[in-house]
Parts: sequence; C-alpha cells; structure tokens
Amino acid sequence: MKKKVNQGLVIFGASGDLTYRKLIPAVFDLFMNNSLPEGYAVLGVSRTAFSDDKFRKKMKEGIRLFAHHKDATNDKINIFLAKIYYLSIDTAIGDEYGKVKEKLDKLNIIFNLGQNYIFYLSTPPALYNIIPKFLYGHGLTLQQKGFRRIIIEKPFGHDLQSAIDLNHQLLEFFQEDQIYRIDHYLGKETVQNLMITRFANGIYEPLWNRNYIRHVEITAAESIGVEDRGGYYDGAGALRDMIQNHLLQVLSLVAMEAPAKLTAEDIRYEKMKVFRSLHPLSKDDLKNNVIRGQYTEATVRGKHYNNYRDESNVTPESRTETYAAIKIFIDNWRWQGVPFYIRTGKRLPTNVSEVVIHFNPSPQKLFKQMDESTSSDNQLIIRIQPDEGILLKTGMKVPGSGYEVRSVNMDFHYSELNDHYIPSAYERLILDCMIGDNMLYMQGEAAEETWKFVQPILDYWENDKDAPLHGYPSGSWGPDVSDDLIDGTENTWRYPCKNLAEDGVYCEL
Repeated sequence: MKKKVNQGLVIFGASGDLTYRKLIPAVFDLFMNNSLPEGYAVLGVSRTAFSDDKFRKKMKEGIRLFAHHKDATNDKINIFLAKIYYLSIDTAIGDEYGKVKEKLDKLNIIFNLGQNYIFYLSTPPALYNIIPKFLYGHGLTLQQKGFRRIIIEKPFGHDLQSAIDLNHQLLEFFQEDQIYRIDHYLGKETVQNLMITRFANGIYEPLWNRNYIRHVEITAAESIGVEDRGGYYDGAGALRDMIQNHLLQVLSLVAMEAPAKLTAEDIRYEKMKVFRSLHPLSKDDLKNNVIRGQYTEATVRGKHYNNYRDESNVTPESRTETYAAIKIFIDNWRWQGVPFYIRTGKRLPTNVSEVVIHFNPSPQKLFKQMDESTSSDNQLIIRIQPDEGILLKTGMKVPGSGYEVRSVNMDFHYSELNDHYIPSAYERLILDCMIGDNMLYMQGEAAEETWKFVQPILDYWENDKDAPLHGYPSGSWGPDVSDDLIDGTENTWRYPCKNLAEDGVYCEL
C-alpha cells in the first residue's frame, strides 16, 4: 500500500445525512484501524450554524449508530472528535471561501498537515461547479506545497450534455488525476471480488466468453420505495439512479479483459474499452429491449403500500420509472452475441444485488432432470449483497437406480471469513483517495460514455408519449413483460431470495 502522509479532509455539506451516517463513521473506523496518518484533521463546512462542540456531539451520535466500531470507548471517540472542526459559510458566495483558507492554515499548523487537502462535496449537484471555482479563486486547488484532491458524489450530470459540461467545468480548476468521482458500489468487497473470481482462478477464465456463456444477469433489487426522496427521485428515476452508474460499472468488471498490470490506469483502461463497445440502442431496441415500470399499490404480508404517484413530493401524473430492465450487447470478440440483462427496481420482494453467469447447457440431454421446473443450466452466482458470497449450481446424480439429475449448490460465504475485518465501501474509498489510488473511482470520460449509452433511452421515454410505462404491484418482481426480454422459451430471470445459503431450499424475503 502507498504511504499515507499527513492531511486534512474538508467536507462541504457536512451538516447533511451522508456525513452523519457514512462519512464520519467511515473515517472513525479508519482511525480505529490505525489507518489515519499521525497528522490528520477534518473540517466540516456548511451553511448550518454549528459550533465545533455541537458538530462533534452530532458526529458522536452518528459514530454510535453507524460505525463498525460503534462500541468503542468514550475516550477513543473523544480523541478522534478532537480532530474534527466546523465552519459555517454561505457556499454560494466566493468571498466566504477566504474563511475556509484561513481555517485550513490554522489546522495545517496545529496538525502539521503539510498543506495536503481532500475536498469532499457532499452537496447538491448544483454546487459541483461552484465550489471548485471558489476554491480555485483562493488558491486552494493548486498543488504547489501539498496535494489537493476533490471527491464528488453521484450524480455526475443529469444527462449526457450536463455530464460533458460538468467535466469541462471541473477541469478548469482541477487536473483529471485530482478528481475522484465516487461510486460507493465499487467500494464493496464483493464487487471488487469480481476481478479476483475471474483472473485468479484458472477454472473460470477459459470459460468466460461467448463460447461457454449463454447470458449474464445483473440485478439490483430494493424492497423499499422512494421513502422521503420523492422530490429527488421523481426527477431522476431508476435508469439515472442505478443503471447509468452502479450497474454499468459492475457490467464492466464482468466483461473487461485482463489488465496488463494491477494498476488504476490499466484497470480503468480495460473498463473504458467495455463502455466503448456497448452496442448502441436502435429504435427497435428501445421498443423491444428496454422495459420501464412504476410500482402500484398493494398489500404485502399484511402491510399496505401506496402507488408511486401517491408518494410524498411525487407528481400525480409522473411517468418516472421505479423499475428498469435492459438487454445489452457488447460488440467485441469475447462477448459478441451474448446478451447481458440488467434490471433494478424499488418495491421488489427483497433487497438483493447479484451477478448471475448462465453457462451454455450440455449439447445433448442424456439425463432426466428431477425437477423440470428448475433451470438445468449451470449458474455461477456472485452475490454482492446481502449474504455475500459465491454460489455455483451444478448437476448431480440422484441416489438410487436410474440417472436422474438434480441441481445442487457449491457455495462460499463471506461470513465464513469472520476473522477478517471487512471495511465499509466509504471506508475503503476514502482511504484510497488518501493514498492517491483512483482505481475504484470513475473517470470523467467513462462517465460520459455511460451517459452516451443511456441517453437514447431517456430521449425515447421523454419524447415518445407512446413509450410504454408498465405498472407492477408492490412486492412483485416488476412488470410481467420483463420476462419477455430473456431469449429462449425456457429461460427467465433468476428470482433470488435474501439468503444465498440454502438457495433453492428455502426463501427468505
């Protein structure tokens, strides 16, 4: 691992929920794991009028609720909180950033920070081009005496043009290697394990191509609705919120070629090749290979759920999708003709994210399948969350006379590594930025390429009033027509349960 030097973290939007629930608990866990440098400080910046003591008290609540080391002693927490400071400014006024510079100069002396600063924008996207400009205006982006890096939360734009504009604006004030576009999905251990599964195991890589794989599924299901995010979500939808970023990033890890070296530059290069190879969606593809849905009211296990349109801050006539499924092809030698099926949705039966590799069936059916209702193909299931692990479904002979075949499970679960500490996604990503490793962060060019792929879908849904919007009852697996995406009369989506252990034996929702 690269050496960690003394540095400071400046969080804009520090009074918000992300800082309280994720960022400060993640930094505290780094502190508890001795992963912070000797000289380290956090400066929270926001409009809310907090004193240092009041801000620290709120962050202590967040640590007690959300940190992995939530049961740490008060002494340990107080030692960490002594590194946290707060500054109230109006982030929309350029002159106010002089106060940020003045405060950092003081902290730099107290903690010997070496003028190394990370700026974390935990703010609405409208400030993504404003804050960098004002930081630049006060000389806070220049790397003359120390490093300067900026972390930006998604969304990276609202569409293709806004993503291009945002990248141009950021590059006016920061170099590309200073910009860290965070996608917390890539910080998950099980997402990173996709590369290990493929490239560290000689049993899989020779089969990882169009000759042996029939199709690939990527699912990110949520059982919750939009909750209190109706105002944001109604202007975004499932395609922008999940597919353009998280799921296309996962697809790139499944489909990429082996990197020449295990470096950020080489891995991002191979992922970029996948994004550039995504087959553009034609008019026919938009009608036949893309499904959008919106959840409707239903009673599930005795609990009643509202229509999406009846949720708080949602337009009564909204056509925003809460479910999206796409059939995608990759135009390269390895994957030509292999469909990748991606789906995500809210108010589905359970919370689960996974990748399913469906291998081609044996060329001749010599043996009778014991249960004709189950799939006879071999499946490799890489579970991202929950019950993280890997499951291989393979056929075995049923004991007794005859040659009946039954699908059985060969599995491994991350919970079996109970002697290993598994960092949270934000903990891993913040640490990577501290040491200057951007392997798990998105390039600006890659963000533009993924927007380029989904933009025709957005245009079709917005401009064609006949573009279908399918209702689906809350608690179901989405619109019935989504099964029509899957090629072959015997094929359908895999409908996973919360549990990966004992898959097919019982189902936990």
